[in-house]
Amino acid sequence: MKAVVVAQYVPIDQIELKQVPSPRMEAGQLRIRVEAAGIGFVDGLKIEGRYQTRDPLPFIPGTEFAGVVLEAPGAPGGYQPGMHVMGMTRSGALAEEIVVNPDALHPLPDGVTAEVAASFRANYLTALYALSARATIVAGEQLLVLGAAGGTGTAAVQIGRLLGARVIAAASTPEKREFAQAHGADAVIDYTQAGWRDTLKELTGGHGADVIFDPVGGEISVQAFRSIAWHGRHLVVGFAGGAIPALPFNLPLLKGGALLGVDLAQIPTREPEVQKRLMSQLMGWLAEGKLKPAVGRVFALDDFREAFRTMQRRGALGKMVVRISK
Repeated sequence: MKAVVVAQYVPIDQIELKQVPSPRMEAGQLRIRVEAAGIGFVDGLKIEGRYQTRDPLPFIPGTEFAGVVLEAPGAPGGYQPGMHVMGMTRSGALAEEIVVNPDALHPLPDGVTAEVAASFRANYLTALYALSARATIVAGEQLLVLGAAGGTGTAAVQIGRLLGARVIAAASTPEKREFAQAHGADAVIDYTQAGWRDTLKELTGGHGADVIFDPVGGEISVQAFRSIAWHGRHLVVGFAGGAIPALPFNLPLLKGGALLGVDLAQIPTREPEVQKRLMSQLMGWLAEGKLKPAVGRVFALDDFREAFRTMQRRGALGKMVVRISK
């Protein structure tokens, strides 16, 4: 089968698409023909060996996928050959086949394409966990989303609206701000402008942001916290901007504010029941059509490097997806 193979931790331009043996199955596992794989910021860090945990070399990157069950000996989890599924695992999705345990999968709802399914779980579970389980956002609160046109940012805009928040989307270009507004933002801000905090103050009637969803990092994070409302919650989701900010400790004191970490990788082991509940809510919204995940550009498998480069340049609108097979 064809697969993207990371033999050494190197930049994406040095990663190759290779012919490799199909993965071996163990008892209780299923073989999936991968139709589409989503890629995110973490995938890029893993390839370069810059993530907090390292996959043993060599490995096939990619955590999110959608496809069709090829083999299911004993029908583990009730899955049968021919069923369309979506899933998430540690690695292996950027390949024509993947072998997983049944708990990595969900049946694909009717009418949901493979591209949509492959761009769904990581971003939308992150957003719902952050906003609901961590920040406990309530209807009517003011939500500021930084990097609002990226994968997790777009998910936060959409989930924030579903939870009843007033969503203010911060993005760096007119195209990104239009994209955020098209996906549900009530208002937009250009955070590259010197006076953007004044704009935020006007938009919130002097109240500030009750919740800040922050996958960006850098100096913008510190500036955003300076505009947080009393008892506001700042969600630390990631550092797509490249720099880890240093927050002066007097700011949480003066604002009565809280800094809350959001690490999707730890939820399955530390809060499995929370993850189960949130995934049930997300799958319900998806099946009912209340949630329409934002797919960015779709790339052919041969063009996987360009998919990563687009994401790393922060030129992505929505999530990047690699089409593996039809």
